[in-house]
Parts: sequence; C-alpha cells; structure tokens
Amino acid sequence: MQEREIFRNLSIFPPFIVRLDGRAFHRFTRDMEFEKPYDRRFSDAMTAVSEQLLSSSGLEPSFAYTFSDEISLFFPRVPFNGRVEKIDSVCASYAASALTLALHLTEPVAFDSRVIIADVPATIAYMAMRQREAWRNHINGYCQHALIGEGMTAVQAARALRGMKGPGMHEMMFERGINLAKTPAWERRGIACYRTEIIKEGYNPVTDETVMTTRRVVVPDDGLPLFGEPDGDAWLCSHLI
Repeated sequence: MQEREIFRNLSIFPPFIVRLDGRAFHRFTRDMEFEKPYDRRFSDAMTAVSEQLLSSSGLEPSFAYTFSDEISLFFPRVPFNGRVEKIDSVCASYAASALTLALHLTEPVAFDSRVIIADVPATIAYMAMRQREAWRNHINGYCQHALIGEGMTAVQAARALRGMKGPGMHEMMFERGINLAKTPAWERRGIACYRTEIIKEGYNPVTDETVMTTRRVVVPDDGLPLFGEPDGDAWLCSHLI
C-alpha cells in the first residue's frame, strides 16, 4: 500500500527553510489573557520553542527567527533524507508539543508547516521579508490596540486602519504618546536563535588542573540588526551556518 501514500517520494535538498505558523492562536492567547499588543510571556515561550528546535529536536536547523506566532528555521543540512512530508510533520508537531509545555496549556495547539527552497542569499532576502512583516505586525498591533482601548470594536478598528500607511500609523501613535521607533527591539524586529561558541571553565581530575574548554550552545538574541541593510545581511550570513 505504500504506493498509495501521497508525496511519499517528494524530497528536498539542502539548504532550505521551514516556516511554522500558529493555527488560530488568537483564541488561546485570548483565553490566556495575554497583554496586548505584546506579551513577553508568549514571546519568551516562542523563543524557548525556537531554541529547542535547534538544540534538542533532533532536526538540527542552524538558525531560527521568530515573531508573533511564527518561526522560520534555516536548514544547512537535511534530516530524514530530505522527505518533505516528514520534515513538515515533525517540525510542526514538535513545536506544538514544546509550546504546550512552555505555557502549561490544558488545550491542544497546532502549527502548520511549509518548506521553502532557499540558498544563503535567498534566505537572507527571506529573513528580511519576514522582518518587514514583523514591523508591519508591530505598528498595526499598536494602532489597533489603541483604537479598541478608545471604544472601537476589533472590526471597527480594522476598518479604520484599512489603507493607512506606515507614516500615518506612526503619527497616530505619536499623538497618543507612543513613539513606535522606540518600542522594544524584539517587538519591532523579532528574535533569533543560533549556535555560538562559549569558553567554559572545567576541571581535569587527571592533572588536578582547571581547564578552559569550548562549547557550542544555542542562544537567543532579541537585539537584532535591520535585515536587508548591509550590516544586517552580514550579521545574518555569519549566523546561518
């Protein structure tokens, strides 16, 4: 019956990206009574999921970028012999389980998953595109939250903001005492996780000496440069592999 398995033989070669998106997360974030427009608890949980996907999932992507309810993973090497169906299903199921544990949820959550063909230059362009989306999400979230706080319904707020450009949203929030360019960097630019080397002090019982060893660890970074600019692209290139 294996010949009846759809996409059973569909495979991909590295490098590539996997993007995970939360399914109907607005419901559980409402039930959890997270702060709006941003809640650090939720962001920290998504960052923890991203770290675990790099460090303990067995999938071994080298880089993760997260904002809102999405995570993008860069794979310089291929797991599962490149089987797309398995890569998608394991990434999504692992992320859902990890988020459930991180937030102590009592109801199930789900991610969808897609594979994107991308070499390093294409990945840099992709990450810049996602960071721009994080920025749009950021200014829209603040404006919508402000209008709802002033008495509009969510539908009315969305209608009021429809067609409004970035400068207009900036001015709208500036009039309300908030400079969107000065909000926390993680809200505006997202958070990355990647591997780096650290020097750690240890003890050699054979020689009875203190020794320094190098370890590769996964670290989160919430002070990202602007992708799409020369410095940001150079930073990305240095952390992808």
